Amino acid sequence: MTTQNKSREMTKTALFAAIIVLLNFTPFGYIQLPLIKATIIHVPVIIGSILLGPKVGAGLGFVFGLTSLYNNTFTPTLLSFAFSPAIPVPGTDGGNWAALLVAFLPRILVGVFPYYAYKLFDRILKERGRLVSLALSGIVGSMTNTILVLHLIYFLFKDAYGGAFNLAADAIYKTIIGIIIANGIPEAIVAAVITAAVCRAVQSYEKHL
Repeated sequence: MTTQNKSREMTKTALFAAIIVLLNFTPFGYIQLPLIKATIIHVPVIIGSILLGPKVGAGLGFVFGLTSLYNNTFTPTLLSFAFSPAIPVPGTDGGNWAALLVAFLPRILVGVFPYYAYKLFDRILKERGRLVSLALSGIVGSMTNTILVLHLIYFLFKDAYGGAFNLAADAIYKTIIGIIIANGIPEAIVAAVITAAVCRAVQSYEKHL
């Protein structure tokens, strides 16, 4: 990679990181819903993964995780104990360091999976199906975040989650699945549209450089 290309990649990486941080401090980054926060802040991570590769994507995912940790530490909600060890778990006197897994691991993988999904879909669908490949990769990235976050909460904080929202034990997983459907699918559709539009525009621009 030439010095010019390295500088261009670093600039793009910094731009995506800045967008993530900016979204964190706007109402659009995290939208508080009754049982969880909906988000579009993962979309720059997905786009960065596809355009800049999984290493940069993982780094952007780490920045995404930092924003989650920050928000849940300094503007906590009922569920913040699952994202920040600084927030006491209901029924205990302190937080749980496992919250860092919830805050960071899915978000880092959001920066990895879309890259490989795009490579796979693009190989199958070829040039004519590139827009579809990008949209499908956006869905993969978005659902990675939703499914992994909610399942980590279920496996690591099942009882605390049920207690925080007054859920019976047999209703907790049903609630998790309900959130994946109700929140995860709309988020995935938004991610698919934005990812396809932005990535295709950037690819077309770079093709003519």
